[in-house]
Amino acid sequence: MSSPAAWHADPYNRFQLRYWDGARWTEHVSNNGVQAIDDPTSLPTPVAGWGGGENSAVPTTNDTADKIQHQVQAKAGVGPISGGQGTLFTEPILVVNQKKKLIEIVNEYAVFDQHGVQIGAIREIGQTMVKKAVRLLSSFDQFLTHRLEIVDMTGAVQLSVTRPAKLMKSTVIVNNPAGVEIGRIVQDNVFGKIRFSLQSGGLTYGSINAENWRAWNFNIQDHTGQEVARITKTWEGVLTTIFTTADNYVLQIHQPLVEPLRSLVVASALTVDTALKQDSRGLG
Repeated sequence: MSSPAAWHADPYNRFQLRYWDGARWTEHVSNNGVQAIDDPTSLPTPVAGWGGGENSAVPTTNDTADKIQHQVQAKAGVGPISGGQGTLFTEPILVVNQKKKLIEIVNEYAVFDQHGVQIGAIREIGQTMVKKAVRLLSSFDQFLTHRLEIVDMTGAVQLSVTRPAKLMKSTVIVNNPAGVEIGRIVQDNVFGKIRFSLQSGGLTYGSINAENWRAWNFNIQDHTGQEVARITKTWEGVLTTIFTTADNYVLQIHQPLVEPLRSLVVASALTVDTALKQDSRGLG
C-alpha cells in the first residue's frame, strides 16, 4: 500500500526533497527549505530503492517501517524506547540508511525514527565535476574536503558539517543553520581503535570511541566518561555489501542531552560514514 502524502528525498536526484501526493511524485520540490516548482515534462525515470521497495521509487510506508524496525531491534539489538517528538534532536533512536548505489559519487542518506518514519535526510554538497571524477576513478577523495547538510522533512537545514581536507587525522566542523560553529569532532589518534574528541569553545564535552579496529561500532561518552549514546553499524548482507556502497547505522541516545553535546552527538551519528569513516572503512 502506498504511503500518504508527504515530503521525501527526491527520487530523481534533482532536489533535496520532492512532494509525494499519495499517488505520484509531483512537481513540488524543496532545497534548503525553499520550495519551488520543477518542470514535470523533463523528469527522468525515478531512482529505485530510495524510500520504498528495492524495485520501486514509490514510498511504501508499511514496507519501510517493517525494515527499519527489524534493523533497530534484530540487527542493532535495541528495543523500542518510548518518548521522542519526531525531530532529529528529540528522538531517542535515529536510523541512518545510505542510498544504495553501485558507485558512490555523492553521499546520500535518509534518517528515520525507530518506527520507520523518515524525519530527515543528509546529502553531500559542493561536489565539483573534478571531485566526482576523482571519486569515481580513485580513492584520493578521502583526503579532500567533504561538506554535508542535515535537513528535516521540509528541507530546512538543521546542521551543516564540513570535514576539511586532511592527511592523517580528521577534524569535522559542525555549524548551526546560520553557519555559526557549534563545535568540532577532532580525531585523537591514527593507529588502533579510533577515538574522536567532541570539542566546543576550547573545551572537551565528550568523546566517540570505536570498539574495534574496523570502527564499525562506537560508544559516545560525555566528559565524565559516562556513555550517553551508541552507534551501531547494521549488517545488510553479503550481496549488498559487495555490490553496493550502502552503509546503515542506528544511533541510540540513552538520555536527554544539552547543547553543544546534543548537536555534536547527532552530527557524529548522522555523518559517521562520510565524516568519520571516509578512509577505506575504518581508518578515520
